[in-house]
Amino acid sequence: MTTTKTNNTKVITGKVRLSYARLFEPYAMEEGQKEKYSVSLLIPKSDKKTIKAIKEAIEAAKENAKNEKFGGKIPANLRTPLRDGDEERPEKEEYQGHYFINASSVSRPQVVDRTMAPITEPDDLYSGCYARASINFYAYNVSGNRGIAAGLNNIQKWADGERLGGKSSAFEDFDELEEEMEDLLG
Repeated sequence: MTTTKTNNTKVITGKVRLSYARLFEPYAMEEGQKEKYSVSLLIPKSDKKTIKAIKEAIEAAKENAKNEKFGGKIPANLRTPLRDGDEERPEKEEYQGHYFINASSVSRPQVVDRTMAPITEPDDLYSGCYARASINFYAYNVSGNRGIAAGLNNIQKWADGERLGGKSSAFEDFDELEEEMEDLLG
C-alpha cells in the first residue's frame, strides 16, 4: 500500500527522498548535544496528499499542545517543521521542487525494504535513495523556543537513487580488471 495515511499526529509519507540519512548510528550536530538518529525527508511538491496529511498532523499537534505546552493559546510565531526547499536551500539541486522535513529520534528507527525484510547494512539505505517514512509531530517549548517537531518512527526503502553528498560506490568507480591492465599497472 503506497497511500499516505494520517492518525491525528502520525503520518506515513508517500515516496520521499532521503537526505542527511543517519539511520544506523546516532549523531550529534554539536559537541554536548544528545545523539539522535535523523534524516531530512525531501517531499515532492507534486505529492499533494502527503503535504496535506503533514499540514493536518502539524495542526493536530498544535491543538494537542495548546493547553499543556502553550498556556492555552497557540503562539503566532510558532516554528513548524515543513520547509520549502526552493526558498531555504536554493544552492542544493536535490531540494528544488520539494518541501523538506528534518525528523529525528533518540531510539533507532526500524528500517525495512519493500518486502518488509529488515535492512541491516547502512550502504543499503543511504542519502539519495527513495523511501516511505513514518513520522509523528509533537510540540516543544524549551528555553523560549516553541514549535512543532517531527519525530522519526520507521523507514521503508522504496527504491535506489543517485547518492547525495558526492560519495560514489565501487561499482560506479571501477570496471572489472582485465589481465592486460594488471601488467600496465605493475
